Amino acid sequence: MMGATVAETAAVATAVRAEPTTGATGRQLADRLRPSAARTRIIGWVLLLVFTALGLVTFVTWRLLIAATDARMQQELRFEMEQFAELTAPGVNPRTGMPFASVDEVIREAIAYNVARPNEKFLGFVDGQYRVQSRPQVDGRATLAGDVDFSQRVGSIAEPARGTYRHPQLGEIVYAAVPVTLTGDPARGVIVAAYLADSERGDADDAARLMLIVGAVTLLGAVGAAWLVAGRILRPLRDITSTARTITETDLSQRIPRRGGDGDELGDLVATVNGMLDRIENGISAQRRFVDDAGHELRTPITIIRGHLDVLDPTDPADVSSTVGLVNDELDRMNRMVSDLLLLAQSEQPAFLHPEAVDVAALTTDTFDKIALLGDRDFAVEAVADIFAVLDPQRITQALVALADNACRYTDSGDRIALGSRVEGGWLRFWITDSGPGVSDEDRPRIFQRFARGGAGSRRSDGAGLGLAIVDAIAVAHGGVVLLDSTPGCGATFSVVVPLVPGSSER
Repeated sequence: MMGATVAETAAVATAVRAEPTTGATGRQLADRLRPSAARTRIIGWVLLLVFTALGLVTFVTWRLLIAATDARMQQELRFEMEQFAELTAPGVNPRTGMPFASVDEVIREAIAYNVARPNEKFLGFVDGQYRVQSRPQVDGRATLAGDVDFSQRVGSIAEPARGTYRHPQLGEIVYAAVPVTLTGDPARGVIVAAYLADSERGDADDAARLMLIVGAVTLLGAVGAAWLVAGRILRPLRDITSTARTITETDLSQRIPRRGGDGDELGDLVATVNGMLDRIENGISAQRRFVDDAGHELRTPITIIRGHLDVLDPTDPADVSSTVGLVNDELDRMNRMVSDLLLLAQSEQPAFLHPEAVDVAALTTDTFDKIALLGDRDFAVEAVADIFAVLDPQRITQALVALADNACRYTDSGDRIALGSRVEGGWLRFWITDSGPGVSDEDRPRIFQRFARGGAGSRRSDGAGLGLAIVDAIAVAHGGVVLLDSTPGCGATFSVVVPLVPGSSER
């Protein structure tokens, strides 16, 4: 009711009740040392995303390298077969220049002429029997030449063939075989070019393993970076929690330290929460002042009534009549004060205003007719705004009558009090001006506060000090403001300025 919403006040009160201040320092230290669930989730998601990305990149790269290796092996096999065909087609031994004497010679010369690459093997078969190979195996491992199944598969083919073979020790074998014949020799030979595919793919496997190692190191670095970044991101949230825990019902001065620059979402969150705390503190402070002032103001008439009742002489009719009249006056004053307090409370509710399209000129004239009966003053109309506007005519009238009544309190018989209305820019201004003593510089800062009374020199109002506060509440409810223009000793002008919302001119 006093600058902070009920929800905001309740939120802080709940936090204060739920978390007493005893041992707050120890809890704050423990909170900083204990990993938060949010931080753990952030790190977990970062870990999952980085792990997935690295795994996917490693797998795709490995498959691309394997595919490139397989394509290269196939291309090399085609090239070797073309070289074998070129060598054997003329039927002449390129080393001696003499015609080949046998299929066995053709195979041996062809294999000797071509230099095998690493993981590449050339094998020669005659009539299904192994005869020769390039670069014999010397490291004790199994050889293709000694594999009976492979020899049976390729040793007696009649047409060029390509394929793969799974060797128990050497792994996958990719091969190409071409038959060899020679006129005058009934023997049938086969030249085989074969790649140890698993060994040839070793470079791709090594690259994948290296990527996994680098990825693991990167993953550890990402986890460490995520830990630090998550801590920095979540620090404002921890600050909010720790600050909320330090707030008590008697101390609302703590604020969350601002971290980050303008435009940062968490920085905006901190600024918003600090603004909410400012409103709550201002609201609770105003509420306390309001309760103190209201208690003081209500205590005075109660004290007066009790004092007169204590000395009342029931046997004296004159004393009883005088006391009853005084008690009625004080009760009426208390009733007005309570009514004014209820009105101020209602001013912050959505249903306080009932705006409608109003003829401002007619409203000004009607209001003047009402204030002209407030006292023996020289009432006048200074200006009238000839326009239709959307506002609450009853509340505006209430505010102007209150201002006129206030002017009557501080003026003498015959003094001038004037009413006016005018459109100024995008605003509609109503004012009450008087020729009284004006408002002193000391009273200006607090004159619109609740239970505040102006001194006005030797004069002092006997009201509760809520009239101008009600006027201010009516103006604020319309989205406007109350302005004061006064020079001590030269009168005062109070203006109710509200936004101009043009209304229909149809009656």
